[in-house]
Amino acid sequence: MNTIDEYIETFEPNIQKTLNEIRNFIKNEVPEASEKISYGMPTFYLNENLVHFAAFKDHYSFFPSPSGIDAFEKELASYRSGKGTLRFSIDKPIPWEIIKKVVQFRVKEISNKKKK
Repeated sequence: MNTIDEYIETFEPNIQKTLNEIRNFIKNEVPEASEKISYGMPTFYLNENLVHFAAFKDHYSFFPSPSGIDAFEKELASYRSGKGTLRFSIDKPIPWEIIKKVVQFRVKEISNKKKK
């Protein structure tokens, strides 16, 4: 699989809908980021991997890098599932505000690295 569209097409319609919502939400937050598949997952790229997201049997995972999670450690504790992974239950609403905060943090972090 070479594109995010191909990745999303492998899931049932209700999962496709949520994956497309996540994709469009990130695209709206960071229109300058490009899309690619990295590590077999949809990835937004902005001078480096910005965030990855994926669907699994009973959850969606969001991978903003460990720094993106550490920055909001207390707020993200209930979603944390590993060093650089957030898990969102398939049967609960996506926490858009959390995704927004983490994506904005990652954009600033990457921008600051580029300046140095």
